[in-house]
Amino acid sequence: MRFDIIAPALGLVPLVAGHGAVTSYIIGGTNYPGYEGFAPSTSPKTIQFQWPDYNPTLTVDDPKIRCNGGTSADLSAPVNAGENVTAVWKQWTHEQGPVMVWLFKCPGDFSGCQGDGKGWFKIDQMGLWGDQLNSNNWGTALVYKNLEWSSRIPKNLVPGNYLIRHELLALHQANTPQFYAECAQIVVSGSGTEAPPSDKLFSIPTYAPQDDPGITVDIYQGTATTYSPPGGDVWSGFEF
Repeated sequence: MRFDIIAPALGLVPLVAGHGAVTSYIIGGTNYPGYEGFAPSTSPKTIQFQWPDYNPTLTVDDPKIRCNGGTSADLSAPVNAGENVTAVWKQWTHEQGPVMVWLFKCPGDFSGCQGDGKGWFKIDQMGLWGDQLNSNNWGTALVYKNLEWSSRIPKNLVPGNYLIRHELLALHQANTPQFYAECAQIVVSGSGTEAPPSDKLFSIPTYAPQDDPGITVDIYQGTATTYSPPGGDVWSGFEF
């Protein structure tokens, strides 16, 4: 992830109604339009799962949390192992919470791949990068600033058809975590042979309990100075 330092803590953050979703991807210098959401009859064919709205998912056991309720896309994008995939948002409002990027290896064609079962693993994430929960020193604040997030596909990842899932967990409203996730279809090429071990694989929904500290944290109360995103660590069993 390209790490740009932004302004320090801004104090209490007001509740904001605006939401957001990934609306395009940049891979290998090519821009792939995403799904616009509100005009399905006029949206072009895309690599992205079609989602119904910008609204958040509020619980980890809601099936909508996987890909924002989306369905398989018409297209897919090629990507070389070791290359970056950049997700782009047209708008994003919240500055408190982690960014998490997941992959799921499809057992076959994309038409039959919905991300079912224990096969999701993280390739990138950023939570709190300071020591003040009530601040804008969070991964989602970088999305707020740049409206994009770039992650490298593991260089030694075994080739195949994958779903890539970008998830923003907004923690700006106490006791009301908001999950925003979208999925796209990518075809990874290369000579890699590595795959994550079973302890790095998760099912989505239910990749973490609803009472996970990374979900229930109240950033406005208490004395905590550290934060761990829900759903385990990034898979690090490869070389870049």
